[in-house]
Amino acid sequence: MSTAVLPTSSVNSPRTELRALARLAVPIAIAQGGQALMGLVDTLVVGRVGTSALAAVGLGNGLYFAVSSFGMGLMMGFDPMISQAIGARQFTRARALLWQGAWMAFCAGAMLATLMTLAPRLLPLAGISETEAAGASEYLTWRAPGMPLMLMFLTMRSYLQATAFTRPLVIATVVANILNLLGNLLLVFGGANLPAWFGPLRSVPALGVAGSAMATSASIGIELLIAVLFIRSRKVEGAPARRLPVWADLSRAIRLGLPIGLHICAEVGVFALAGVLAAGLGPASVGAHQIAISFASVSFTVAMGIGNAGSVRVGWAVGAHNTPQARLSGFMALAGGAGFMALSGLVFALFPHTLAKLAGAPADVLPLLIPLLMVSAIFQVFDGAQGVGAGVLRGAGDTRFTFLANMVGHYAIGLPVTLLLAFKLGLGVVGIWWGLCAGLISVAVALVWRFNRMSAGTLRPVEA
Repeated sequence: MSTAVLPTSSVNSPRTELRALARLAVPIAIAQGGQALMGLVDTLVVGRVGTSALAAVGLGNGLYFAVSSFGMGLMMGFDPMISQAIGARQFTRARALLWQGAWMAFCAGAMLATLMTLAPRLLPLAGISETEAAGASEYLTWRAPGMPLMLMFLTMRSYLQATAFTRPLVIATVVANILNLLGNLLLVFGGANLPAWFGPLRSVPALGVAGSAMATSASIGIELLIAVLFIRSRKVEGAPARRLPVWADLSRAIRLGLPIGLHICAEVGVFALAGVLAAGLGPASVGAHQIAISFASVSFTVAMGIGNAGSVRVGWAVGAHNTPQARLSGFMALAGGAGFMALSGLVFALFPHTLAKLAGAPADVLPLLIPLLMVSAIFQVFDGAQGVGAGVLRGAGDTRFTFLANMVGHYAIGLPVTLLLAFKLGLGVVGIWWGLCAGLISVAVALVWRFNRMSAGTLRPVEA
């Protein structure tokens, strides 16, 4: 990478820092959103097959996300290690860590893929019909091979974003999503209705749910291949990187990544619990909850991109032993994330009816959806602050505090508020969302306080 983008002993101006952050954040956000888009495409395409197939893919995607979220967090343990190595101009060391990430992605991916294929056996215990459980099992069987590939791509993403070589992330994500859409259409419905000039593709049978999963796993493989080819084109001077497993590196990455995986699971878990509580209030409540969550997730994808960019820039500065620059990078990332989410919240507050119509909300859902969008408008800033806060703390090498903050904020504060407002005071699904809001505010305040306190002293690299 060009050393011009790396921090020196000087400190950037806020304007320069914000421009540098934006250049890094936009492609990372595209890559972040592209991963979520694949599951959405599966759902939208299979939804045209029938209700049973749609339910199967919905269940399968939910289980895949729950299992893969932990793996994603685990792989993020390499983020501060690689970015700090780049900040210290140890480029050969960063390439060696890339190999260690590949080893861990393969091993963790294989174990999580096995767990994922066994998970559908528990669905009948939750009252899910055998038909839907069987469909979910079929879907996950074919998504499982993509789990190690997806985790390996995340390792490549960590390396590419740490080296500020982000163009491959955009190319790989766009190509993979186009192939996923085309592959879904072909494998789900078959090629019988294609024009004659498609040749042998016309003989492809309609595979339904299994075809959707096959297309997505194959697309992830293409995405990984593109990233690998770009990385191979960037030669690193110096001694060859160590390619065999190194336990010291793997154990350090696990110590950093395990709390991230647990923190993501805790956050995913509280929103899943909110969905379960909403379902108990009736179909209209759960419908409003799902639509509001979908809109909030779109804006949060951008905040996550800013958080990852902030993680990289803080990591660079920490690796260069430049704590003042790390502090500036962290706070500019927090400001950027909160600023974008404030604009998002303004859209939610000013145009709730337009968003509701865009989502096709039924008449009985609309009266519940509008208040949820207004609550979401309020907590957008805090949601962005906690998402970016986790990123900048990760860049500084602190991952345990984020896990503890999420457990306390969501489960010791947010959940009691949810139960009180939704059921004790009778506010229903709106009360559930005020509880989510309380949890997000608590986590955001804790993470900003933690980064302020850490960066006021001297930040040291994780390998120091």
